[in-house]
Amino acid sequence: MIWRLVARAAAVAALAQPSRDGDFTTADGARLHYRVVGTAADTVIAIHGGPGVDLESIAGDFAPLAARHTVIFYDQRGAGRSELPTDTTRLGAQQQIDDLDAVRDHFGLARATLVAHSYGPLLAASYAIAHPDRVKRMVFFGPVPPARGDFWKRFGDAMASRLDGAARARLAAAGRVLADANADDAAIRRACREYWGAALPPRLADARTTLRSDLCASDARGIRYGLQTTNRVVMASYGDWDLRPALRHLAVPTLVVHGEADAIPMDLVAEWATSLPNATLLRVPGAAHFAYAERPDVVWPAVERFLAGER
Repeated sequence: MIWRLVARAAAVAALAQPSRDGDFTTADGARLHYRVVGTAADTVIAIHGGPGVDLESIAGDFAPLAARHTVIFYDQRGAGRSELPTDTTRLGAQQQIDDLDAVRDHFGLARATLVAHSYGPLLAASYAIAHPDRVKRMVFFGPVPPARGDFWKRFGDAMASRLDGAARARLAAAGRVLADANADDAAIRRACREYWGAALPPRLADARTTLRSDLCASDARGIRYGLQTTNRVVMASYGDWDLRPALRHLAVPTLVVHGEADAIPMDLVAEWATSLPNATLLRVPGAAHFAYAERPDVVWPAVERFLAGER
C-alpha cells in the first residue's frame, strides 16, 4: 500500500516535469519525432511497442520514470509523428536499429539505458546485439519472446479466448475504417478508439484499469499507417527470429518484467532471462501486458533499484 502511494505521488510529480517535443533528420533523410521529459542527470531512451504504435502509448504511464530520470521518447519510423515512408522496401528491423542509434547519437549518449515495452524489447535486444558497447542497461516490459517458435499461435489462441463476439465485431469495424484510404482524420481517430476499446481489455488483468497513456493521441495519419502498414511490414522483417544464441554473449544487465496474466506466455518470456547472462525476470501478479501501469507499486521500485545498480 505504501509503495502504491509512493508510485502515485511520483506519477503526479512527473506530470509536472518539463517536456519538449521536437524532430531531427536521420542520415538517410527521414524525420524522427521525439519528446524529452524531465531534467535529471541520468538519461534513458524509452522504446514503444507495436511495431506501429507510438510514444503516446507509453508516455503517460512512464511518468514515474521521468520523476527520477530524463526520458527520451521517440516515434519509430512509420509511426506517430515520425516519417511515414512512401517506399517500404527498407522499412524493417535493420532500419529500426539504425534509427535507434540515430536517436542515441542525436542526444549525445555514449551508452544508453533502454526501457522498452512489448515489441520494443525485440528492437532493444537487436540493437544491443549489433552495438553492445553502446548499451548500459535494459528494462523489458511485457516483451515478445527472444525466439519466434510457436509464439504467434499461443499468443493468438490466448487472445482469441479473451475476445467475445462484440469485441471481434468492434475490431472488424475499426479495421475497415483504418483500411479506407478516404477516411478523414476524425474518422481515423474514432476508429482508433474503437479498436483499442476492444483490444485493450484483454491485455489487462483487470479490464477496469485505466491507462494514463493515450494510444490515439498522436497524428491520425501516423496512427493509421502504423496499424495498417508498419506493424505488418516491420514484424515480417524479423522472419523466424531467434536471438537466443547471440544473447548468450551479451553481458548487458537486463531486467525483464512480465505480468502473470499477460497473453504472451511466461515460459517464452523467461527465455530472455535464461539466454542473457546478466538478466533477472520479475513476475508480476495481478498484471498483464501493462504491468508498469497495473502494478506500479511493484514495478517502479524494482526498476529504480535495478537502474541504481542493485540486483
